[in-house]
This record gives sequence, C-alpha cells and structure tokens, in this order.
Amino acid sequence: MNSISQPALIRLIFLVFSCFFMTAALSAEGGNKMTLKLKSPDFNHQGEIPKIFTCDGDNSSPALSWTELPPNTKSLALIVDDPDAPDPAKPKMTWVHWVLYNIPPSVTELPKAVAISALPTGILQGKNDWKKTGYGGPCPPTGRHRYFHKLYALDIELPDLHHPDKAQLEKAMEGHILDKAELIGTYQR
Repeated sequence: MNSISQPALIRLIFLVFSCFFMTAALSAEGGNKMTLKLKSPDFNHQGEIPKIFTCDGDNSSPALSWTELPPNTKSLALIVDDPDAPDPAKPKMTWVHWVLYNIPPSVTELPKAVAISALPTGILQGKNDWKKTGYGGPCPPTGRHRYFHKLYALDIELPDLHHPDKAQLEKAMEGHILDKAELIGTYQR
C-alpha cells in the first residue's frame, strides 16, 4: 500500500474542499442570476428610442422579443414605464406607458406596431397612465427620459384583473415572479 506524505494529504484535502465550496458558490450564484433576456430590433439597451415609437411619430410599439424563460413559466407580464416624469432633473412620479399580462410562454415576441386586436390569444391588458389600454409612446415634456421595458416570468396564469393599473398587476404578481428582464430606451424631444 502506498503511503501519502502528510503535506501531500493536506494539499489533497484542501483541493477537495476548495472544489466543493467553489461548486456550491457557483450553484448559489446561478440560482439568483437573471437569465431571462429581453431585446428589441428597434433600439439597443440604453439607446435612443426612434421617433416613430413616440408621440412625435406614429406612437406605435417597438418590436420586442425574449428568450431563456425559466422552466416553470406559466405566463409573462410586461410593464413599460418612465421613472423620470415629468422632469428627469426633478422626477416626481413614474409614468406608465403599457401594461400586458398573461402572455403565454409559447409567445416569444411582440411585433412592431402591434394592434390590440392582433395580440396573441390569451394576452390581457391593463391601463396605462392615460387611463387607456394599449401602448402609449414616449412623450416627455422636458429632458431625456428613460423608458423601462420590464418583462416578468410568472409561475401562474393570473385571473382576469379587468384592466388593472400597474400597482394592481404588481400586487397580483407578488410571490409568483420567477425571473425578470429589463430593456431601457431613452428619448428626448
């Protein structure tokens, strides 16, 4: 039987424990890491939103697509809002531009200028801060504003909330968010 020297044994034990703790740390990090991805062919993250998607253009929605949904996703929700209202130098509120929920996990994109009547079956809408359903594009009164496109993967399909506002939808999603992705665009008139 071969004998291992004490320093070699200590190095071997250290190596085994190092591998164990490194694997555990990577697993824990992977559990908290956001994997859901949201993008648009119409603007880059932190980039300028083209005028066509604003009140100065056609006021139509940009195309959005997503990948890497968590395995137990039952539905998705989308909220588009502006935390810089009315003035980025002195923001006083977050202005909501679009609220969608119960997006089926089989849907992986929304086309550019999607009409309410053309939304995939099952998708329900909430009210924006114009007190309407549907997309309302950027229309900042002053300064460069940020527009957060937030996509949530949920472990449930929500009941019909009858055109909820953002706060009502967020309340209904509590405890059911599996993952979240953000895409931020900017616009200045």
